[in-house]
Amino acid sequence: MDTNEIRKKFFEFQVKNGHKVIEPAPLVLEGDPTTLFTGSGMQPLLPYLLGKDHPDGTRLCDSQPSMRMQDIEDVGDPRHTTVFEMLGNWSLGDYFKEEQIRNFFKFLTEIVGLDPEKIYVTCFIGNDKYGIPKDNEAAEIWQKVFKEAGIEAKIADIGTAKDGDKRGIKPGERIFFYDDHENWWSRGGGCESTPIGDPCGPDSEVFYDFGEDKQDVEKYGKSHPASDGARFMEIGNSVFMQYRRLEDGSFEPLEKKNVDFGGGLERIAAAAIGSFDVFKISLMKPIIDKLEEISGRSYDNNTDEMRVIADHIRGAYLLAAQGLVPSNKAQGYAMRRLLRRAILRALDLGISSNFLSEIVPIVADNYKDLPDSILTHREKALKIMLNEEVAFRKTLNRGLRELAKVTKNNKILDGKDIFRLQDTYGFPMELSVEECYRQGIELSKDYVKEFEAALAEQRKRSQTASKGMFKGGLEDHGEQTVKYHTACHLLLAALQKLVNPGICQKGSNITSERVRFDFNVDHKLTDDEKKAVETQVNEWIKEDLPVVFDEYDKKYARDTLEAHGEFWDKYPDVLKVYTIGDFEKPVSREVCGGPHVEHTGVLGKFRIVKEESSSAGVRRIKAVLE
Repeated sequence: MDTNEIRKKFFEFQVKNGHKVIEPAPLVLEGDPTTLFTGSGMQPLLPYLLGKDHPDGTRLCDSQPSMRMQDIEDVGDPRHTTVFEMLGNWSLGDYFKEEQIRNFFKFLTEIVGLDPEKIYVTCFIGNDKYGIPKDNEAAEIWQKVFKEAGIEAKIADIGTAKDGDKRGIKPGERIFFYDDHENWWSRGGGCESTPIGDPCGPDSEVFYDFGEDKQDVEKYGKSHPASDGARFMEIGNSVFMQYRRLEDGSFEPLEKKNVDFGGGLERIAAAAIGSFDVFKISLMKPIIDKLEEISGRSYDNNTDEMRVIADHIRGAYLLAAQGLVPSNKAQGYAMRRLLRRAILRALDLGISSNFLSEIVPIVADNYKDLPDSILTHREKALKIMLNEEVAFRKTLNRGLRELAKVTKNNKILDGKDIFRLQDTYGFPMELSVEECYRQGIELSKDYVKEFEAALAEQRKRSQTASKGMFKGGLEDHGEQTVKYHTACHLLLAALQKLVNPGICQKGSNITSERVRFDFNVDHKLTDDEKKAVETQVNEWIKEDLPVVFDEYDKKYARDTLEAHGEFWDKYPDVLKVYTIGDFEKPVSREVCGGPHVEHTGVLGKFRIVKEESSSAGVRRIKAVLE
């Protein structure tokens, strides 16, 4: 059974048991400043777990794409990924422990086909300080379920994970009690840190046993479910919300108890094929196969690189398919980081040319069963990612050449060198650091402080040189004004394309209500010219083109990138360049200090209100966004 089949069977199974399938939330949650991405299956359901009535009833299920960028450095081992799906089912004051435990065991063994002999579970050992009893109820249910499957299930009190590392497992043990660091759920973590007023409770985790030979005893200690070793892999967790924390710090039972279940789709799929390597499941293996074909290298000898590439491109695709574009801010920066790391790892495989066009369609096909309600930009995802690949490849090639020069003869790389690479060649600090680790180049002990000092020094130099040069006619930096600023770039590009390529900006004034744009031309625009310009700008808006920027040295921006600028002799040595559209054949590329929108689709409809004379040889357009 492949991954998409498991998702489908999970829905069928839950619907049969009275659950309503609900739409998953997007990875980027609107109006939630507390988190970059949806990081768990229950996150969008939190208001209902806190007591709000759900419009679809008390029995719900879904499969929620999730992303945890905090795991990015761990990607490369057999089971860590930044993006994953959580199969989820919830009981909002309906069924509780007995039905949940029995149904999940039935799904794993009868529907997915897992061997019950390889299933191990954990429960909460209790907390005497707060008067919270041991969860014997859950353990006894598990004992009955295992007995009905013909399996003796002895119970073991472990305590902490470190206790388990020393103790290990004794014959016949299958149900293990751990403390609140392992088997207690609250928004704050353990019992001590549970927020006042919050619902909380014990949980019961389910693990799949891949064999004692997978455990590295010297590194991780003896094997047990909560060990960091490779023998056991958690595949699901049932949270039993049955308490609320009071203002005095104590806990009281809830009248309305909830079940919050989350099961890792990729991990269940790995268990279904008997592999502790999640990168061998159907969502991953086709990507790995294509990487082997492109690079001419084997997965077995290049596991870390191929795992990182497969994971990161999956994550970037899901973000792009939800309408996000790479940028230097928040979620857009996380997306950019995923793509850049994937391209860097591809270099390790000898892939030095663009390759995303061969990988992204495979990822898109793997996710064809996800609903259109979250993947609203499927058809644009490839283009968004290819634009970023082309742009970054230029930055990367320049940066790597300069890095090689700087580190020639095993020179230690210091913060000043790193800053120069970023400031002059657009090679970001994190890439320099990552390349040092990748190539075994020694970093200066104080490289961060040295980098920050160089940044501060450059800021002082450039403030005077660039004073007044990059204001771009903006009176304020509100959201609507920023939109008009980007529209200005599109307007200039349309005039150059349709009226005269020699047209330059001769002045502008932008407010939150309109843009006033002055430009050189030797005649009054005809009605046809105005209509053509207006139509062209609206077409570019409709195409939802990415808007990206980077910093370059002046000569490179002018001579190589051919960026449009009016004051080259007055610009500072390093300047910011904004590109709209495909990096190789951009709609617009201008020297500009910003700010701008991240993609043109948010601008709305562009309309020219008036075209008139400004002065001799200069015309003026007033336009609005509707």
